[in-house]
Amino acid sequence: MKVCIVGASGKLGQYMVQQSLDRGDEVVGVCREQSVGKLDPFKGRITVIPGATDDREVIERAVAGCDGVLVVMTPRGVHGYSTGTTQAVLDYAPPGARLIFSCGWHITLDGQDVYSLKLKTLVKVFGPLARLARFADLDDQVEAARRIFTSDTRWTVVRGSDLEEGESQGLPVWSRHVGDPILESNSTRRVDFALFMVEALDNDELVHRAPAIVGRQTPSALAYAA
Repeated sequence: MKVCIVGASGKLGQYMVQQSLDRGDEVVGVCREQSVGKLDPFKGRITVIPGATDDREVIERAVAGCDGVLVVMTPRGVHGYSTGTTQAVLDYAPPGARLIFSCGWHITLDGQDVYSLKLKTLVKVFGPLARLARFADLDDQVEAARRIFTSDTRWTVVRGSDLEEGESQGLPVWSRHVGDPILESNSTRRVDFALFMVEALDNDELVHRAPAIVGRQTPSALAYAA
């Protein structure tokens, strides 16, 4: 499989690069020019296309001929970064390609998620402050997700819990709605978030779904797993 990873130089992106290579995939990585050096450990094994991930020409070149596209959908900045990146992927990915996007639990597909007071407060307080500081725009990420959900592509939006570093616990478990008991632990190893993204490329059960994930060995996963 030929896979494009948009946002390849970040921690999540680098895990996805390694896991894709481990599967035998041909990998194309997109990252900002100033971050290319972070991909040096993969030199000679992947194709790196430097440039802003919301640059439509960069994305058009990167996704050409790809069977799957993995997108780190970050709300960075206040200039439509998430929507720009997402729209370019939706427009230029080859027909039938699997498109896998990452985001947090605050994104909802059907409005049936039940959020904790802590998460609701965080979004309510952090969102405006982050935008005021020109650091991030959660509303832009929400709009990007809306465009994905209404597209006719073969998309999956993977909604991650709080992330931590550490050795892999295996493929995370998932549920359709935040608030489901199995997700209560609200913790996933970042390496396993990446694993879920990569494995989703081959999982047609996840097409047109927005799975909320949690670590496989967390207390809630162990307590409620079937």
